[in-house]
Order: sequence, then structure tokens, then C-alpha cells
Amino acid sequence: MSSQKPKQRTIAKEVILKGVGLHTGEEVTMKFVPAPENHGYAFKRIDLEGTPVIEADANYVVNTQRGTNLEKNGVKIQTSEHVLAALVGMNIDNVLIELDAPEPPIMDGSSKYFVEALEIVGAVEQDAEREEYVVKEVISYRDESTGSEITVIPSEEYQVTTMVDFGTKVLGTQNATLEHITDFKEEISEARTFSFLHELEALLENGLIKGGDLNNAIVYVDKEISPATMKKLEKAFGKEKLSVKPNGILDNLTLHQPNEAARHKLLDVIGDLALTGTRIRGKVIANKPGHFVNTQFAKKLAKIIKLEKRNNVPTYDLNAPPLMDITKIMERLPHRPPFLLVDKIIELSETHVVGLKNVTMNEPFFVGHFPGAPVMPGVLQLEAMAQTGGILVLNTVPDPENYLTYLLKIDNVKYKQQVVPGDTLVFKLDLMQPIRRGICQMNAKAYTNGKLASEAEIMAQIIKVKGN
Repeated sequence: MSSQKPKQRTIAKEVILKGVGLHTGEEVTMKFVPAPENHGYAFKRIDLEGTPVIEADANYVVNTQRGTNLEKNGVKIQTSEHVLAALVGMNIDNVLIELDAPEPPIMDGSSKYFVEALEIVGAVEQDAEREEYVVKEVISYRDESTGSEITVIPSEEYQVTTMVDFGTKVLGTQNATLEHITDFKEEISEARTFSFLHELEALLENGLIKGGDLNNAIVYVDKEISPATMKKLEKAFGKEKLSVKPNGILDNLTLHQPNEAARHKLLDVIGDLALTGTRIRGKVIANKPGHFVNTQFAKKLAKIIKLEKRNNVPTYDLNAPPLMDITKIMERLPHRPPFLLVDKIIELSETHVVGLKNVTMNEPFFVGHFPGAPVMPGVLQLEAMAQTGGILVLNTVPDPENYLTYLLKIDNVKYKQQVVPGDTLVFKLDLMQPIRRGICQMNAKAYTNGKLASEAEIMAQIIKVKGN
């Protein structure tokens, strides 16, 4: 029997937060609104005519300076990452984020207040199963100009490690790791955004940071501050007096953790990778991450996920102990080698079955079927699927040893990939309708190497053997 996938979740009711946008300085009201199954995350600009919606989709990323900024049909959302990180971190799948400005409130520069708001209203489980992309091979993206690189490798759960090197004395090399997404609130959500003094000066000069104050951005002083610059900063932050503390941070802000900067970079990675639109089961390793490399990687991953969905290739643990080995299969099916074409049954329910065959060079049919370039005959792939389906049909009677399964009809046969020695074929058959009078219709698919190899609709009937 297959293990049940987790269900999708949304929030139990609406919740409102108010604040200012970091870059715009505008007052903004943001509302988290429950959303239906398979909705995902989306932003709704209620201040604009027609209240346009922008989905949290990597393909809508237009700019990654000072945050991850989305645009669809001319409508913009700025600095989306802290809100999206909170939703992923709190295990929420479907939410509409209503805004009356182009940018969510910066709050204290972290995800803390978003997490608290989501906790207050709570989550509810929905009927649909959660989609998850299971990483099966190493996937990487590297930005040659900066040396930034993100890689994802197979793992039992979603994990993230960030390694940052800012090349300054005040803030050098730092690492942060999140082993379990359930620890997001405690370990990552409070990590605040930060800036270096040299960046801050340029932003202030160009009027690009209007909502910042010393409560929502850590400022690392990476150069000498002239009295004139200090006066500008005091005016910008509305402070009578500013100073640089011994740890190199402007004013008296206290770090939550020594590696708060690396933790915030980890928070950003989670928020930016939410733009793939699918949960990830794999370990992300980000070396010198930033919004550009994060979102380029999200785009690459989203393309891979879309292609896999199109092929609709299910994933199974082929090394797990089978439900039925070859001995048990022979107790059910009358077939025997060399015509027994299924080696294991790995899933079996009232409506589906999954079987497996290891194709080797020793198969007797390779002697005569293209011996110089061995390819498994398509008709034998069909036969193997039919035998697997026979296990499903025979599972519906109390005495399967007294029945035989006969093919009645095969429709819509398609061959997509060659099957050669060394391949492992996985057969998945699903009932198309309930079994009546021993007749069953099954949708049959055979997969190999992560691709669909062949498919057909099979009709079969079980008949009791006379004398039993």
C-alpha cells in the first residue's frame, strides 16, 4: 500500500498587518486571505483598478536589486521574499496576499511578524494532496560574474544551508543551516535584513530607501564615517545621535544571533524558491546567495518541475522491500519464466497496482529481437503491464489461485521510449471504473529512466478455472 501524501493547507481566516514599505516608505495594509486548493501563493493589488492578481511565480521576476520584485501586465509587487518565506516556513500552501500598495510592510526586516499573524489565525487542512518535487539528482545554477552558486541534492526533507562571505572585516564568512522546515519560526524567522554603510549611502543619495529605520535593517559599518555622512544618517533615521558600536553595527541594535546575516540570507533563499510554485524535497546549498542567483535557480527548477509534470512520472523507492516478490507473484499468476515478465509488486490497493521488471541482457527474446541492438519488444511491454494488472484483478477475489486472467481488448497503445538491457521498467495500472462481472478496464503506463516508455488501456476478465 502507498503511504499517503500530506494534504494541502490554507489559513483558517483572514488576518491583517499594517506597516510601511522599506523602499517606498508608503503606508501599507496587508491581508492574508484563505485560498482554495491548488491556488498557491498570489498577491492582489486592491489599490488598483480591477484589483489585479500576480501569482508568486519565478517567471514574473523582473528585478532583484534590493529585493525580489515581480511584475505582471505592468502591475508590480516589490520585496516579496519575506512574506513568502513565512508562508513556506509555517507549512501553508494556499494564500491570497491582498495589498493596498506595491510592497508588503517591512515590519522589523524579518519574517517574524508574518509568522506570528499566521499562527494567530491557524491553519486548516484541505482535501487535495500536496504536490512535492522530489529531487533525484544534483541541480545547480552558478552566476559566473559573482561566483554565487545554488545547488540542490537529494534529501529526505527540505533543508537549506547558506554560506556567505562579504569580504569585509566587520562581516566576513558566515554559515547557517535549517535542518527541518518546522524549525523555521524558531531558528530563521527573526533574522533581519541588513545593509552595509556604503550601500546605504548610495540608496539614501538616490532616494531609494524611504521606509528604513534602525528597527528594520541592521547596518554594518564597513568604512570610516565622516561627520557629514553621520549627520545625513541621523537626519534620514530621525535620530539626534548615532554611533558605531564595537561590533561594527550602527547605533545600539543588538544582534539576535552572531550569524544573523547568514540566517537572513537563508530566509531569502526560502522566500525566493517559493516562486517555483512547488514544495521541494531536497537539500539546498547556497554559496554567496542573493536574489538574482536565487530567482535564476528558481526559474531553472520550475522548468524542470514543469517538464516532469508533463511526463507525469511517479516516483517510488525501488529499494524498499516489495509487497510481493517473485515467489509470491508466482502464487498468484500462472505465468512462468521465460514468460513471467514482472519481478516485484511494490504497491497494491483496491484501485491500482505498481509492479517492476529489471530488463537484463539475459532475456530470451533478445536472442532473436535485434540481437545487434537489443530493444525490448513493445508487445512484451504490453504483456508485462497486463500481467501486473492481473495481480490487481486477482486481488479482488478470495481464492485467486482458482482464477485465470484473460485479455479482452487493448486500446490507445503508444510507445514513447526504447527499453534496452539495464533499464528498470515500472508499471502503474489504475482502474478506470469499478470491476463488474470479473471485467476490469485499466489505464496502464510503463516508465523507465524517469520517462514514459509505453501506455495503453487494457480490458481483462478473470474466469474461474473449471473443477476448482
